[in-house]
Amino acid sequence: MHKRLIGTLAASALTLGAGTALADEHAIKVGTVAGPETDVMQVAAEIAEREYGLEVEIIEFTDYVTPNAALADGSLDANAYQHEPYMRSMVEDRGYDFAIAGYTFVYPIGAYSAKYDSIEELPDGATIALPNDPSNEGRSLILMHNEGLIELEDPEFLEATPLDIAENPRDFDFREIEAAQLPRVLPDVDMAFINNTFAQPAGLSLDDALIKEGPESPYVNLIVVRGGDEDRKAIQQLVEAYQTEEVEAKAAELFGPQAVPGWK
Repeated sequence: MHKRLIGTLAASALTLGAGTALADEHAIKVGTVAGPETDVMQVAAEIAEREYGLEVEIIEFTDYVTPNAALADGSLDANAYQHEPYMRSMVEDRGYDFAIAGYTFVYPIGAYSAKYDSIEELPDGATIALPNDPSNEGRSLILMHNEGLIELEDPEFLEATPLDIAENPRDFDFREIEAAQLPRVLPDVDMAFINNTFAQPAGLSLDDALIKEGPESPYVNLIVVRGGDEDRKAIQQLVEAYQTEEVEAKAAELFGPQAVPGWK
């Protein structure tokens, strides 16, 4: 049977040895970020077991960094939580050898407020919280640029930070905060950009966002493996199990239109 481990797991607790691939082609470990995206993966795990006899053990994490460290050191066979710009930034920063095995969903990012009902109400000098990981911070700033709220030096630069703002005519005050903490700080700021990974469990709906990405967002989430493992039979079976109507239906149940299949 497939298994699901719940809780914050440090990479050191999972380590099987640097670079050690899990050789069993009938059982794999997949890392996810705790929340509804894990529930979606659970459906894929059930399909993989039913259709291919593949045992999928889901390891949940509560941050964005540890699942990649665990994949790199061989503790996981795959993870499914990040989009390509984030993966590329981690590869560049840490020297990981990763490959894309498949695509999951686009989860558009939104800017939320507990104080204001529309972007027009946002005052000059407002405090705006941004996710502090490289790609999602740039993603948020690009969205603000596209809305005419700020002007970036290069609106195509996916890893932009507040230092890359050319013009801030409304004197916004930017705070860089760990993505998982953004729902908690929302009452203390005027607006916060929150990934759907953390927005949905906090009861935030993209329909309520002051500004948001559309379904054309390029930030499709991935199933990521170590380089060379993308052709492993077990990995291919996991991807096939994920990219099914059953999984799509589960995502629609949990996220509604906020989850757009990225493999179509």
